[in-house]
Amino acid sequence: MRIAVVSDIHANLHALESVLADIERESVDELWCLGDVVGYGPKPNECCDVIRGRAAISLCGNHDLASLGLLDVAEFSGDAATAARWTSGVLGEEQRAWLGSLSPLAHRDGAELFHASPRDPVWEYVLSEEVALLALQATTEPFVLVGHTHVALALALDDDRIDGGLAPGGITVELDARRFLLNPGSVGQPRDGDPRAAWLLVDTGAGIAGFRRVTYPIEETQEEMRDAALPETLAGRLAHGL
Repeated sequence: MRIAVVSDIHANLHALESVLADIERESVDELWCLGDVVGYGPKPNECCDVIRGRAAISLCGNHDLASLGLLDVAEFSGDAATAARWTSGVLGEEQRAWLGSLSPLAHRDGAELFHASPRDPVWEYVLSEEVALLALQATTEPFVLVGHTHVALALALDDDRIDGGLAPGGITVELDARRFLLNPGSVGQPRDGDPRAAWLLVDTGAGIAGFRRVTYPIEETQEEMRDAALPETLAGRLAHGL
């Protein structure tokens, strides 16, 4: 199978549309979404509708749960909490019902999927070799997919140690006999210093994973955020990938 994996869209419709256009050129069999379709950004309903119509698998993330009132926004930073409350106020009933039907984890075709991590599918950040090792030890399938951090990663379990690290756009990883933990990075709010939207192509037949980055009209998303009176810091960071 050829699988497109996306995560952390964060209501950034322009980024999502640009990624989907790139995906269309790859003739993938399925699209998988690792959650946080909403939060931070200005187009939550539109992004929900697109992912609901396109993805074979969709997970919910912490921002999705917060928009439904299922997580206390007090657990978020100030700007994130402000955006979560705004999202909750504008989210449509159909979109709310769809997000409420999702789980933060799934299992499919030799892969285990989590919004955050196997140990805590909603909150834990896999950003260190220690946490990645624990995540892979807690799972059994050939590859594990996580999101949540907004940082693209390609990590392999080599005996009892972790090999690999950051996965910048343009690299291809050979999925050999080792087990892998892969993070596609963020569509709508990358935090690795590259402002381009991120996605991951997993080709199980060829045994490769390709990390992709796509330019999108950041200024248009920023303008929409300002029109919605979302925090300026959330708009400004999009231009810097932070």
